[in-house]
Amino acid sequence: MSLPIEDYALISDCFTGALVGRDGSIDWLCLPRYDSQSMFGALLGNEDDGRWLLAPVDSSASSTRSYDGDTMILVTRWTTAKGEVEVIDAMPMGDSRADIVRRVRGIRGSVQMRQDLRIRFGYASAIPWVRKDESEHPPALIAVAGPDAIVVRGANLKATDHSHAGEFTIAAGQTVDLSLTWYRSHRDPPPSLDVGEALERTSVWWTRWARGGEQAGPYRDMVVRSLLILRALTHLQTGGIVAAATTSLPECFGGQRNWDYRYVWLRDASLTIAVLLAHGYDDSVDHWRDWLLRAVAGDPADVQIMYGLSGERDLAERVITTLPGYQGASPVRVGNDASNQFQADVIGEVMLALDAGRARGMRETRFSWALQRALMGYLERQWREPDHGIWEIRGEPRYFTHSQVLVWAAFDRAVRAVEEHGLDGPLMRWRKLRDEVRADVEANGFDAERGTYVQAYGGTEVDASLLQLAQVGYCEWDDPRMLGTVRAIENDLLRDGLLLRYRSESGIDGLPPGEHPFLPCSFWLVEQYARSGRIDDARELMDRVVGLANDVGMLSEEYDVDGHSQAGNTPQALTHLALVRAADAITEVLRKQGA
Repeated sequence: MSLPIEDYALISDCFTGALVGRDGSIDWLCLPRYDSQSMFGALLGNEDDGRWLLAPVDSSASSTRSYDGDTMILVTRWTTAKGEVEVIDAMPMGDSRADIVRRVRGIRGSVQMRQDLRIRFGYASAIPWVRKDESEHPPALIAVAGPDAIVVRGANLKATDHSHAGEFTIAAGQTVDLSLTWYRSHRDPPPSLDVGEALERTSVWWTRWARGGEQAGPYRDMVVRSLLILRALTHLQTGGIVAAATTSLPECFGGQRNWDYRYVWLRDASLTIAVLLAHGYDDSVDHWRDWLLRAVAGDPADVQIMYGLSGERDLAERVITTLPGYQGASPVRVGNDASNQFQADVIGEVMLALDAGRARGMRETRFSWALQRALMGYLERQWREPDHGIWEIRGEPRYFTHSQVLVWAAFDRAVRAVEEHGLDGPLMRWRKLRDEVRADVEANGFDAERGTYVQAYGGTEVDASLLQLAQVGYCEWDDPRMLGTVRAIENDLLRDGLLLRYRSESGIDGLPPGEHPFLPCSFWLVEQYARSGRIDDARELMDRVVGLANDVGMLSEEYDVDGHSQAGNTPQALTHLALVRAADAITEVLRKQGA
């Protein structure tokens, strides 16, 4: 059975990533991209669905782990009665290959290690043909199935019932290097790599990237780790930013809320870019803007809310029956039908991110501004239609207040582009539409009796997404209407000190009720507290939510308070970028206070 979600750590080469468990097993790996089919799928099943275990033979061995400084290189130290070893797991950077390296170093005494390798391509639908290459010493293992192939080097493995296992003993001062390399099966296996050089190159790459930003404040370490995770989720070549590294980790154990997050949401990617810009990673916006130009090229009416890592449009959702699901939670989904939804807020998030880029001195190209004008033209025609909202409800479309406020934000940033940056556009029309949208929100999205903005027009429910109203500049942080909304959200959505997205019991999302607190929402509340003068409340809540991160600083989408475990896909970009925003808000307030 797979481990608790918080027991996994991500390693990445900025093309894809692997989840390494506390037990030393790589239980999730899709090559060569995040959205490729899995070859290790034990995360969504068991060891027979694919894994690579590397751990001491002694089942009583204990371990501690951490990343190697500001990198995505994972270091696990195992202690047994007879000695200590260190296992270094990494996906090398800078060579355009698809490798995993696992270096075992003897620290003290001697430790007997074991491997268990079970290769299952195609979401565990294909057991490969495996042969040994005796020309290498020890013999390399070559596995082929359809278009995929891997070569495994470094230790002698023996076949047993569709798995390959082996043991070796390592003493203090000794090193054993293991590697796995993916390649297209019609090609020859890539040559072996120098693991020591690959680790050094990878360490330098990540450390330089981390040092290229601006980080400070009481939560600096968590901010740096979150920024590194966001970089890891960003494709090195295309610039696409996946929402998470996994699919179908359940939001509610035993429920139907299992979704594939290995795609590029315009919303999440835009919010990520804004956070990276705020920390000095200015080159990230050009890379992502180029991705955006390619992805949405064509008729603006065909714009989607999400795409593949290279801008692919066909993300049709289907159920995978070859994987039983995380600890039996089915279905396992690949693709995402929300790609066909209309979500009115998305263009607003795109315009906010590009406005932040202009504020940092980014120059528009003839094509980039033409794209934004085209998106605004589409929004002019479409904004009066109901939508599925930020939470991608599978019920009937509604007029969501958050969506309409983000429409306002889109027109506001378009107006600013003309007024403040000298770009050409229908200024008077955009101003008029901006005012029209605001009037519509105030007339239909505010409950005067409760003194709060509401989730959807004509309703009385509140929604944590309303915390973004002040974030996007629609109102001030201490505006009485905003403070009334915060009170209503605290009253209706706080559960055990954490925030729900909305009351799923209302039935608005078209799914059976029941889900756990949504971690980004709690970080939004931290930011609201900090910027509206409640700094003590902000720090208390921040400490509570940050304390839910696992031992290497990773957070998923939700948290099961009763089960004391993370829930949903991991690591979640939206959670980590919201953490960074919340930390920045606290740091800025403390700086102003002289603390």
